[in-house]
Amino acid sequence: QVQLVESGGGLVQAGGSLRLSCAATGRTFRSDAMGWFRQAPGKQREFVAAIRWSGGNPDYADSVKGRFTISRDYAKNTVYLQMNSLKPEDTAVYYCAAGPSGAGSWYPSWVYWGQGTQVTVSS
Repeated sequence: QVQLVESGGGLVQAGGSLRLSCAATGRTFRSDAMGWFRQAPGKQREFVAAIRWSGGNPDYADSVKGRFTISRDYAKNTVYLQMNSLKPEDTAVYYCAAGPSGAGSWYPSWVYWGQGTQVTVSS
């Protein structure tokens, strides 16, 4: 199985930046795409961004367009989420996910999940 290990979460002031990392190990050849989701207390899991290992245009939720950037390093089997201009409403547990190409924003389409990392943005 694919294992996903996240890091980089923490506490940051509004307007600041964080960079999340997701290292993929195991049978990574079975996962064509990587993505990020987040879930705040009392809310459903929300799609944030996704990218294919082979490249192409990444996908972003409207709420993070222009502020967040997803990228991948094939040699390191690592996916990143650069988060700039953070807002208090970005506060959530962020999850890394792996799945087939075109899994999209509907979270049941994704197969593997990381443990989650807490991101807290203070006002």
